[in-house]
Amino acid sequence: MASLMLKYVHCNCRSIVYKVIDQVFCWSTDLVELNLIIDKLMRMENYRVAKMVFNKMPARDVVTWNTMIGGYVRKARFEEALRLFRFMNKSNVEPDKFTFASVINGCAKLGALKHAQWVHELLIEKRIELNFILSSALIDMYSKCGKIQTAKEIFDGVQRNNVCIWNAMISGLAVHGLALDAIKVFTKMEVENVLPDSITFLGILTACSHCGLVKEGRKYFDLMRSRYSVQPHIEHYGAMVDLLGRAGLLEEAFAMIKSMPMEPDVVIWRALLGACRTYKKPELGEAAMANISRLRSGDYVLLSNIYCSQKRWDSAQGVWEMMKKKGVHKVRGKSCFEWAGFLHPFKAGDRSHPETEAIYKMLEGLIQRTKLAGYVPTTDLVTMDVSEEEKEGNLYHHSEKLALAYGILKTTSGAEVRISKNLRICYDCHNWIKMVSRLLSRVIIVRDRIRFHQFENGLCSCGDYW
Repeated sequence: MASLMLKYVHCNCRSIVYKVIDQVFCWSTDLVELNLIIDKLMRMENYRVAKMVFNKMPARDVVTWNTMIGGYVRKARFEEALRLFRFMNKSNVEPDKFTFASVINGCAKLGALKHAQWVHELLIEKRIELNFILSSALIDMYSKCGKIQTAKEIFDGVQRNNVCIWNAMISGLAVHGLALDAIKVFTKMEVENVLPDSITFLGILTACSHCGLVKEGRKYFDLMRSRYSVQPHIEHYGAMVDLLGRAGLLEEAFAMIKSMPMEPDVVIWRALLGACRTYKKPELGEAAMANISRLRSGDYVLLSNIYCSQKRWDSAQGVWEMMKKKGVHKVRGKSCFEWAGFLHPFKAGDRSHPETEAIYKMLEGLIQRTKLAGYVPTTDLVTMDVSEEEKEGNLYHHSEKLALAYGILKTTSGAEVRISKNLRICYDCHNWIKMVSRLLSRVIIVRDRIRFHQFENGLCSCGDYW
């Protein structure tokens, strides 16, 4: 009966599926079989039917809950996973290490600090003993939620006999731009005789890339082979191309791509394309684009930005027309601010929030204050040939500005504000938020697609190198 139901699910025969579900419970209420059905449904991404089976179950054990929660996390449905975990916490089934591993991973991906702290408190309350999986997950979670100091404290307080724990700490320091700290952890790792693996070196190379440590990056790229016999994978070459590209060594980055022992993938070409945007190298950018077989909207946007920065409007327009012709839609930026247990999302020019009027009033006030303090909008990357006034208007309502305005509106004076963004923060917002942090004496933390930016007293932790 279970296999029959899955067959109908696969064929998308909804009306029959609903009837068969009732029959399944007539034939069997065996927990093991029902858990297997839920697992298969979640892997097939048929969440509605999986939830129907889950809701109809006369009894559930921890495996049932873990299957649902883990399935949601695996498919990046993190908020649903957290909602279900809260529901589980009110049931008579106790979560185990596997439950917490999934939920902690979900909190990390969301970057939701309040949720993360609540889950950690519950972990302690339930007296769940930490193993290397949970220790690594907690370090990763706090790193990705912007609390790198808490991640360090956990790292210092747990047994560090597994390379995964070291990797989590090094990678966490990397995304916070703390390359020298990451190198210190690596040195300590060597002293404690824990052998680094390929993930360790990827973390170190990423840390060097975010801070422009070209000499150190080259050193560790050589060290992984010469001392530890760890052969570089394509990800390590990608990190090196990113390192060289960010440092402006575009020709050397291009030469490394050409000398790779494997075929470079799109990630590597995109790293070069991003560097071409930063250093305004349209010809090399075009060469990188030509090697990306399946172009994404971000690739077109990068090339368009290169042209716009040089006021080559016709070339930029050509890129947008090509996107339109191929049916490629630009991924819209989305910034979130966590408040009162909820993530509040904003898009550029968004007016859907219930407190829109107050948010825009706050934002306009902040823009006027920053202008008086010397803020000049960075308009050279606005992708259209219009007046400076129109360009400035487009920049004023970016998603991160709206999220920050809401964060300031809802928090007390001097309180820290945390924002997450699905894309890389733009230059104009970066410069503007630096100024806001100084004028309001606030710590503002922005987690973008690449790394963390901690703004304080008019400065950013990235040192304007990102």
